[in-house]
Amino acid sequence: MPEQTAEKMIQRLAGGKPVPAIVLLGSDVYLRDLCRNKIIDACVPEGARDWAVARISGNAQGWQEALERAQTMPMLAPRQVIIVEDAEAVESLGEKSREEIVEGLEKYLESPAPFTILLLEAAALDGRQRFSKVLGEKALVVKLNIGDASAVMLAAEMAKELGVEIDHEAAALLADILNGEPARMRIELEKLAAYVQGRGRIRAEDIESLVVAARKNTVWQLADMLATRKRDAALAFLDNLLREGEQPAGLVGALAWMYRKLIEARDLPAGTNGFQAARQLGMRPDAAEVAIRNARRLPKAELIAGLVALAETDSQLKSANPDPRALMEFLIARLTSAPAA
Repeated sequence: MPEQTAEKMIQRLAGGKPVPAIVLLGSDVYLRDLCRNKIIDACVPEGARDWAVARISGNAQGWQEALERAQTMPMLAPRQVIIVEDAEAVESLGEKSREEIVEGLEKYLESPAPFTILLLEAAALDGRQRFSKVLGEKALVVKLNIGDASAVMLAAEMAKELGVEIDHEAAALLADILNGEPARMRIELEKLAAYVQGRGRIRAEDIESLVVAARKNTVWQLADMLATRKRDAALAFLDNLLREGEQPAGLVGALAWMYRKLIEARDLPAGTNGFQAARQLGMRPDAAEVAIRNARRLPKAELIAGLVALAETDSQLKSANPDPRALMEFLIARLTSAPAA
């Protein structure tokens, strides 16, 4: 089945259209909880949820239980939702166990029970494996992500739920800083709501004061140092960021985002200013101005090489027993090196 947005998937379920299996694909906890709850609301009456909603682990034993329950009619409810958590765990099982589960799942999906919604939750799937291919063909895959505009509106809704208001500029800044990730936005908004208690309104300066993790405004400060190859200044700046609590993985992610924006900025017509570029780049005018300025200083091939270096560092940070500081210092050295002839 083709991928669908969460909204269209909910509309389909609410309209009574059958969906044999749904895959919620993404690591954001807030979005996953939101979609899961909406699926349950659309399919199972509140009074029947104790016996018509089941949560099962995605380990080897859990899959057998999930497929057996999927074929068993629910009590006192027209439909049931069988939730398989950490479904991607199948991919790390031994070959024999993995193949048995995939064959069982494929056989079920060829003739699914009309009274069951099989809901699989996975942070990510390996598209090369048969498990992912079967789900892509037979299940409804919903990628859990939102656009920039939706992230800003969601931040405003979250703030209202917490009993405060947030300025549009502040909501846009928060969404920008946290890559529009709802779970992280919720955590930061809870802290911000407590911080502005009494005033009742979150402003942009509050975001800049309190939200530390993965701040994109910090990587734009780094941008000038990297573009002008000021290695000592960049290393000193990195040291300050790490001392203030920035996480290396978050910095690498923010730098990769910055490099992609620099590549996009290089493709803009000559003479484009920050305000004109802001909409096309999906960022604030002041950041867009910095992007345009630094994009013109660096050849596109060098920006692409920077993305490669960032991807390698990200992989090394996720390896066994990494030395984060040493990896980050080596990364800065690579990004500030003179280009090869």
